[in-house]
Amino acid sequence: MPISLPLIQPDALAACCSPLTGGVISDDAAETLARMFKALGDPTRVKLLSMIAAAPEGAACICDMTEPVGLSQPTVSHHMKLLVEAGLATREQRGKWAYYRVAPEVLGSLAAALSPAAD
Repeated sequence: MPISLPLIQPDALAACCSPLTGGVISDDAAETLARMFKALGDPTRVKLLSMIAAAPEGAACICDMTEPVGLSQPTVSHHMKLLVEAGLATREQRGKWAYYRVAPEVLGSLAAALSPAAD
């Protein structure tokens, strides 16, 4: 039975993740940000995310991502699971293959969390 993972909604991310330089953030916001940064803390996951962003039509099949990173399909699937759980990508099942898209609104909110707070 497929497991449905909760996605981080852009509005919730924006509300929880004000700029780090804007004051002390809540424990929940710190946990959310840490999960996303941890997912991006691996060079393979960064490369996979960039491959998806550069893919035609903005979606990439897991079947096309194994060779460029030199890893097996189960290993790439594990990396992609972490990116999806962090809310940085979305997954769509098409037949036997999974297709992934970048979540640009979440990446934008993540970038905004690092922006200096306005005075």
